[in-house]
Amino acid sequence: MDNIYNEQQQTITEDACLAAIATVKEFLNKRIIGQQHLIDGLLMALLADGHILVEGPPGLAKTRSIKMLASCVESHFHRIQFTPDLLPADLTGTEIYRPQNGTFVFQPGPLFNEIVLADEINRAAAKVQSALLEAMEERQVTIGRKSYHLPPLFMVMATQNPLEQEGTYPLPEAQLDRFMLHLELDYPSAADELNILRLNHSESREEETPDAPKITQLQIFAARQYALQVIASAPIENYIVNLATATRHPQAYDADLARWLSYGVSPRSSIALLRCARVRAWLAGRNYVTPDDIQYCIYPVMRHRLMLTVEAEADGITPNDIISILLQKVVVA
Repeated sequence: MDNIYNEQQQTITEDACLAAIATVKEFLNKRIIGQQHLIDGLLMALLADGHILVEGPPGLAKTRSIKMLASCVESHFHRIQFTPDLLPADLTGTEIYRPQNGTFVFQPGPLFNEIVLADEINRAAAKVQSALLEAMEERQVTIGRKSYHLPPLFMVMATQNPLEQEGTYPLPEAQLDRFMLHLELDYPSAADELNILRLNHSESREEETPDAPKITQLQIFAARQYALQVIASAPIENYIVNLATATRHPQAYDADLARWLSYGVSPRSSIALLRCARVRAWLAGRNYVTPDDIQYCIYPVMRHRLMLTVEAEADGITPNDIISILLQKVVVA
């Protein structure tokens, strides 16, 4: 079965993959206005085989974006509203006893969908958040003594609201590290908001919602393989490693960095950065990674993995500030 699956994937051309993704992106740009970074991030995470954490005030199309993306992908979508009373079994599923034959039957939870939206993830307790760890990293869940594999295409998009922190549970560092990208959303410009108003009015008058273009899972897996073939030269690889190393040994680069950085990024960050840079280069029609690809991707890849000191917070320093300094201090060899 796997051989047949691989053969079907190999018959999909690179041009066909690029055309399908371009069609999806055009559709998303028409339906989600003023959040270009969010659209780019969603497509990047999808093609880089990673999960994404989106942070922003309510009403900035976070939920709408992932639902629109799911409508364009040949997949099953499920939205989970995280609340304080949520239980781990509400995500993973549970074994149900059947008295007819005296056996237990596993009832899959919402994590057994290809695209999962974890809405307001920081509203749930730590034990529920930790239930995502195995699913996000190992692509499986364990119930009792048995493990169940998740679908080959599996993507989690989590959202959180940075404004209201009462009754929330901050995500632990181990779980934050499982997210490939962390996007920060801001309010749209006045021109974009005017277009949003007009789009909302237009949609409310439409008798039928326009059909979303469909991209198959085979096309997604093929696109991932094409993106992995993008060349990353030795200087580019060294650039990534040097950026990661600078977060762990900041005293070698800048005295302020040493005061502001408590812990640096893990090797998982370097892997994610190179994968995202390859995807960005491939979507741009290039077969090689440039320093610009690294410098674009480093913010969403690293900002949630950096741990700042109390002194940095007192000085009003953000992870974005740290990354900007890193890009100034670390140069391409």
